[in-house]
Amino acid sequence: MATITFHGDPIQTSGELPAPGRPAPDFTLTTPDLADVSLKDYAGKKKILSIVPSLDTGVCATSAKTFNEAISKLDDVVVLNISADLPFAAGRFCESNELKNIVALSTFRSPDFAQAYGVKIVDGPLAGLTARAIIVLDDQNRVVYREQVPEIGQEPDYAAALAAVK
Repeated sequence: MATITFHGDPIQTSGELPAPGRPAPDFTLTTPDLADVSLKDYAGKKKILSIVPSLDTGVCATSAKTFNEAISKLDDVVVLNISADLPFAAGRFCESNELKNIVALSTFRSPDFAQAYGVKIVDGPLAGLTARAIIVLDDQNRVVYREQVPEIGQEPDYAAALAAVK
């Protein structure tokens, strides 16, 4: 269990992020067109898992836009933007912001994702949502970088995440 903060108040997550050097837990998540995808759908690519509470917040939106811009310069990397948002809402967000370089994925059919990755917020006003975290996987789905953002309202270390995929 990790302790993070929301507006300075401590809240808990369901566990710890997957450890560096270890295989990432597989998952099934849902795209905006309601297709279910897993890690095997991105085989052979390096992956940045940008896990956020909701694209409907300023910091989550900034994070998606920042990764969308940065990823446009990398061929063998995919950014999976994962939230508890409904697939339709995530799709509308990406479309209205012209985010074509990230993949929006929803946990709405797969609450086990947040548990397996240790990012489920278990108490406080955001209970049930995912904490903000970055997990970078190599092309074999091994964890090469992870960051549990300590304050929900704080942006992740984009430079470190992007350096991990190079």
